[in-house]
Amino acid sequence: MILISHRGNLSGPDPDKENHPAQIYKVLSLGYHCEVDVWRINDRFWFGHDEPKYLADEVLLCSKNLWIHAKNLEALHSLTPNLRYFWHENDDYTLTSDNFIWTFPDKKTCRKSVIVDKNKNWREKNYKCFGVCTDWIL
Repeated sequence: MILISHRGNLSGPDPDKENHPAQIYKVLSLGYHCEVDVWRINDRFWFGHDEPKYLADEVLLCSKNLWIHAKNLEALHSLTPNLRYFWHENDDYTLTSDNFIWTFPDKKTCRKSVIVDKNKNWREKNYKCFGVCTDWIL
């Protein structure tokens, strides 16, 4: 099972570092995957959850261990097929561009599921799935 850092968090939510390029690079350098929020505004990609906040570095955006959450239609439409991305709001399940099942918290999983669990005790749940996206990697 792979571990995916939610917005670059490693030891709990940290709004000042979430989606910051330096934090994303750090997570990737530690060998983890990272879920990031991406916007497309005026023909440029941006990282940020509630709004575009940090200009996206093209090299970073193309990192193979990113799970890109498109935050607007322009981002969803502009992301290339070689990237892993998805769009959702409150769906129980959504398919990523490479057919993994991005799974809302507390929903049933399967071997192709990536479940979002932002609770500190997520390890106690012994998920049987492809991956877990959490704020509590470490």
